[in-house]
Amino acid sequence: MVDTPTADSPREPDISHVNPTKEATWFGHPRQLARLFTTEMWERFGFYGMRALLTLYLTQHFLFGDRAATGLYGGYTALVYLTPLIGGYLADQYLGSKRAVKFGAVLMAIGYFTLCFGGETARPFATIDGQRYEVAIEKNAAGAETRYVVDGAQRLAIKGNDDGTVALLNAGGQPERVIAEGGFQSDGERSAFHVTLMLLALCMVSVGNGFFKPNISTMVGELYPAGDRRRDTGFTIFYMGINLGSLLSQLLCPLLATMVGWWAGFGLAALGMLISWSLIQFDGGRLSGYGEPPVQPGQKDRAMGIYAAALIGVPLFYLLFTNLMNAPEPVAGAGIVGYVLALPLMGKLLFGTFLIAVPGILIWSYAKGSRVEFQMMLAAMTLIVFNVVFWTLFEQAGSSLTLYADRNTDLSVFGLFSLSAGQTQFFNAFFIVVFAPIMAAMWTKLAAQRREPSIPVKFGIALILVGLGFLFLVWGGRFASPDFKVAIWWLAGLYLIHSVAELCISPVGLSMVTKLSIARVVGLMMGVWFLSVSVAQYVAGVVAQVASVETVGGQVTNLKVSLDTYNGVFWTIGLVAAGVGGLLLLLSPIIRKWMHGVQ
Repeated sequence: MVDTPTADSPREPDISHVNPTKEATWFGHPRQLARLFTTEMWERFGFYGMRALLTLYLTQHFLFGDRAATGLYGGYTALVYLTPLIGGYLADQYLGSKRAVKFGAVLMAIGYFTLCFGGETARPFATIDGQRYEVAIEKNAAGAETRYVVDGAQRLAIKGNDDGTVALLNAGGQPERVIAEGGFQSDGERSAFHVTLMLLALCMVSVGNGFFKPNISTMVGELYPAGDRRRDTGFTIFYMGINLGSLLSQLLCPLLATMVGWWAGFGLAALGMLISWSLIQFDGGRLSGYGEPPVQPGQKDRAMGIYAAALIGVPLFYLLFTNLMNAPEPVAGAGIVGYVLALPLMGKLLFGTFLIAVPGILIWSYAKGSRVEFQMMLAAMTLIVFNVVFWTLFEQAGSSLTLYADRNTDLSVFGLFSLSAGQTQFFNAFFIVVFAPIMAAMWTKLAAQRREPSIPVKFGIALILVGLGFLFLVWGGRFASPDFKVAIWWLAGLYLIHSVAELCISPVGLSMVTKLSIARVVGLMMGVWFLSVSVAQYVAGVVAQVASVETVGGQVTNLKVSLDTYNGVFWTIGLVAAGVGGLLLLLSPIIRKWMHGVQ
């Protein structure tokens, strides 16, 4: 607050060394928070807008099968959550947060723009008992599409049967030919050049996110001096930008993709990323002194070398993606050893690192730490393992749940208008924005009454809720229409339950790691936390592959089989999640004892 001069208190010249403009605030916080809030909002606008489209783009434009598309999606999101470990370290040691954010923003924008160049839609074909046939697509007046196998002068409609066979129907709707299970394979003739462009785009986004994501948060932290009580509230405001950007993009990017074309949806995501970059690049000196490179006398600026090395990561990630797409399916009956051997290189690296890091750090803690420190580390590692389960199931949103929305959901809203399948992801962001302040107030009130659940209990509740969300959707499947589609409100209900679950676990995870870790390895433990999320993203793709259904030219051949498949997978993972959450609740008294009073 600035005092207004009066006759009794004439204005005196300001001879202090403090710049008065720096004392101005934004909702009681440093004014720079507004710029960083907006920067993060537009970056998340681009990221979540692209994510809402990716699985649909892979299945409908490139005509990848469900297994390839969901596996690629899981690998991409795994890298997105893994690269911040490296980007954060390089910024801390050499670049400074500001330069890292700008470099990451440029790479991500180029990646989104590259996705705009997808070429022509892949041409579908079918292989029947070893012989290849052209597949034609016809659209009726209502916009419904039908796939036909072109066999000489005949055009035979394709219909999947409940027993796994495929019937080819003549013009009268009668089976002309029935192909045994496994004898009908569909694929698309796609441009190898445009597939390469798409993979390179995902690589650039993955690398760019590694530089952007951790360092924009670091700059927010620098706004507050040590001990400033506004810090937690400032981060709460900042994270609202994430959900606001997500909310807007998951409505607008799919809308443009549907009305104009895929390129327009990705182009809007790229535009959001460019706005994010410009807010940092052209800050008018408002961010001077924040996110600057570390002062190391006599050391050369290594920025150009780091940028060049980061670009080398693009072809490296490309090799990981191609290995992921070409990995063989696990052989039935091969057991756990056979499954591990069949994993693509990315899976081996993620699982191997995680399985070595967790027991390795615990052994070190037992040898080097006190009994109390070891028990606190044991509590942290236990919760990190349960964290993998939660995010594995929660992150079905961008893969299997999006395909479920596209195939087995009536997307009409009260008969007034319809959402697209990609737009259904907006429910999560909407419910987070609505319920975050309510949940925060509830935890505060319970804490004042000394009744707030412990961290293990919150984790357990989150796991049970994520399971209940899937079970709720399966229940909705019982009320499917004759065309095997459920009302959109059942899917919205799942996202409501999942959003409440997210609010139970997400805000306390990072804080838990910092509080329970031995000071000497807190940075390493943060790395393990992000590694656990990365592993979860990869496994989420594997789970989505289990829900794969047969498609021809991107279209399901039997919606009943599709609904039954999704219901079966969602029922199983719903029960597993609820069971794992119940187990954690049973273990919570022991884990809480290991935490030695940490709240």
